[in-house]
Amino acid sequence: MGMTITEKILAHAAGYASVRAGDNVWVQADLLMTHDVCGPGTIGIFKREFGATARVWDRERVVLTPDHYIFTADDKCHRNVDTCRQFAAEQNLPYYYDPGTPSYSGVCHITLPQKGHCRPGEVVFGTDSHTCTYGAFGAFSTGIGNTDAAFVMGTGKLLLKVPATMRFSVDGVLPKGVMGKDVILRIIGDVGFDGATYRALEFCGSAIRAMPMSERLTICNMAIEAGGKNGIIAADEKTLDYVRARTDKPFRCFESDADAEYLSEHAYRAEELVPVVALPHAPDRLADAAACGHIHIDRAYIGSCTGGKTEDFVAAATILKGRHVRVDTFLVPATTEVAADLDRVSIGGTSLRQIFAAAGCLEPAEPSCAACLGGPVDTFGRTHAKETVISTTNRNFPGRMGSKASAVILASPLTAAASAVTGRVTDPREFM
Repeated sequence: MGMTITEKILAHAAGYASVRAGDNVWVQADLLMTHDVCGPGTIGIFKREFGATARVWDRERVVLTPDHYIFTADDKCHRNVDTCRQFAAEQNLPYYYDPGTPSYSGVCHITLPQKGHCRPGEVVFGTDSHTCTYGAFGAFSTGIGNTDAAFVMGTGKLLLKVPATMRFSVDGVLPKGVMGKDVILRIIGDVGFDGATYRALEFCGSAIRAMPMSERLTICNMAIEAGGKNGIIAADEKTLDYVRARTDKPFRCFESDADAEYLSEHAYRAEELVPVVALPHAPDRLADAAACGHIHIDRAYIGSCTGGKTEDFVAAATILKGRHVRVDTFLVPATTEVAADLDRVSIGGTSLRQIFAAAGCLEPAEPSCAACLGGPVDTFGRTHAKETVISTTNRNFPGRMGSKASAVILASPLTAAASAVTGRVTDPREFM
């Protein structure tokens, strides 16, 4: 019996010829990421357990990137960043992306790919549940807690149970108006928010291969919203082109064997997929966007790791060009590279920034997680009582974007932009 791509990567990282779902193995980490929310806790445990003067196991493999609560007047948030900054200096970490300096980048889940930290075949741990994002590169990538992260920080290793794999194949050509966000929301709606608990979600098929890396990142990012341990897509030429343009470090690609054993297999025809949304307050409350026109919104939010990439803003701009929004529309680039693209990238000779300004959107915020995780009261885009927001973010639990009385509807950038124009949940195909 062959192995899945997840099993192959973990076997290689553990030094074994093969592993099976359910095996407990010590794996060697290739990268550890932490940020301003969990970084101080991880650092504190590391110093307590390994010693105040202990060194990280490999400073080239630790990435520290504050991104969640940084553009705020909140003193406690500033203290978190100060703790990260001090630790990076003590350890002489080369990959510390410091807010307020030219090295700052933005949201960790887009920063790491853009900075060349994501490579096929590697094992990536991060103190963030959406660390599964990097599986888009054919890597095993998963979120862990502060204690586990501190152990990895000191030893470079972690004991893992090999997850069973659920295989999702999407074949055919996606219709106009359907994005990667619609694909993953459909899958989450079908399996449930806990239907893939501690499973590897493997995505494949011709429609997946046709997607750019930006869309693959969105799909793998939200594997956790079904309870997944990791999401993963085998590397192909698009992956290699992206990675080789950003790093010259060596890596090894893996792919699932034809006779690999899967816990379950799920097949989709791309042509049958339509724009969808996830209604409050769970990412599996699936509904067709076209059936939700009666739901009025108070604001639209285009940003985060699943909606703040350059390609996401291009998609939104195709809807907003020549039109005007009816509700406050917040724009948050994921990284400084994306923020620069708002001026560098144009549609029909008009830059993205000009299109958004003409449409009446709010001035784009500084690159960060912003309101995706609620944040302090002065966070850009933070929701208030009883507001309904349509958002390109990845989670819609009560209070996720601020007020616990607000309602968050998850959608693609196309659907969010179309809804901003009408003031109600709108299928983007109405404008296409």
